[in-house]
Amino acid sequence: MALASPNERGHPRLGLIFSKKNVRRAVDRNRLKRIVRESIRLQQHRLPSVDIVVLARRGVHELDNATVHRQLHGMWRRLEREARRSSPGMDSPSPESGNAGRTR
Repeated sequence: MALASPNERGHPRLGLIFSKKNVRRAVDRNRLKRIVRESIRLQQHRLPSVDIVVLARRGVHELDNATVHRQLHGMWRRLEREARRSSPGMDSPSPESGNAGRTR
């Protein structure tokens, strides 16, 4: 799951929350963080100026890397589409819109 809120920085920013409660082993938490960072690095040119917080759900550590990549790619596409829909004619949503999105 991810939460997104417009920012004025001109580029997307990322926050990661992978608690021990949901992803018990450190090796799994670190693997997931690496995958999320790599995914956003590859997609950052397409993303609007938003602050994104990615939250891990229980069981996510059981997914293989390819599945996590696919889910993240879909999440970034939805975020991009929602930003375009909320502010037509602009590359990123305006901070004044107060439009905080929630993407799963």
